[in-house]
Amino acid sequence: MDDKRLDELIEECVAWIRGFFEHNGPGCNAVVGISGGKDSSVAAALCVKALGRDRVIGVLMPKGVQPDIDAAYMLVNHLGIKHMEVNIGETADAIKKAVSGAFSKADMSGCAGANTDKDGSVTLSEQSQVNMSPRLRMTTLYAVSQSLNGRVVNTCNLSEDWVGYSTRYGDAAGDFAPLCSFTVQEIKAIGRKLGLPTELTEKVPIDGLCGKTDEDNLGFTYAVLDRYIRTGEIDDEETKKIIDKKHAANLFKLRYMDCFESGIPVKA
Repeated sequence: MDDKRLDELIEECVAWIRGFFEHNGPGCNAVVGISGGKDSSVAAALCVKALGRDRVIGVLMPKGVQPDIDAAYMLVNHLGIKHMEVNIGETADAIKKAVSGAFSKADMSGCAGANTDKDGSVTLSEQSQVNMSPRLRMTTLYAVSQSLNGRVVNTCNLSEDWVGYSTRYGDAAGDFAPLCSFTVQEIKAIGRKLGLPTELTEKVPIDGLCGKTDEDNLGFTYAVLDRYIRTGEIDDEETKKIIDKKHAANLFKLRYMDCFESGIPVKA
């Protein structure tokens, strides 16, 4: 993508953010979870450009000790935005303990496909524990937003959404999504255009949950995925099959929810 088109897209996105707030909360603040990665950095920077730094609030949400939290502070200090830190570690541990305790007391025998340990007792699945943190973070963002006259920014990008690499009602939630039609490579380019520190735009994407990089979890690189999304071209047929399978299996995440239609007329 050439520089002129990139500049146009940035201005179009900024205008879109302004339009969202004009129709869905004039005078409200943009509340964004800050991880220190490219997505939250670019989303926050676009909101600053659209609304001004006084109307953007960054929320840092480590789970216990976050080794790379300095990157998150680098971003909020670079943009000069209001920010706060809310540690979700104790809350995550408490919910894990409470649910595990409830499982031990309840009779869940016969639940099809339940996660069990060696003696057959139902236990929290690894995936449920991984997804717990982004859902707690979204709960935190809405608590902050509803207390500070805000609207929550969804920071997911097209590449992640394409293969379902997000947590439903976790990082996939929010009130508006400025990055949803940009690939990872495009977001990096936008970040550079906006003058964000290289340490943020080029930071290796890590989920912050299970200690692996995004690309380790996915099994392919974002460069390969982005090329396939934009051109339909891919060199490895097996990788194509993996991407297509993930895309088909996770389309439900992009819908609000499936709803039964009764057919009863609505007159209002």
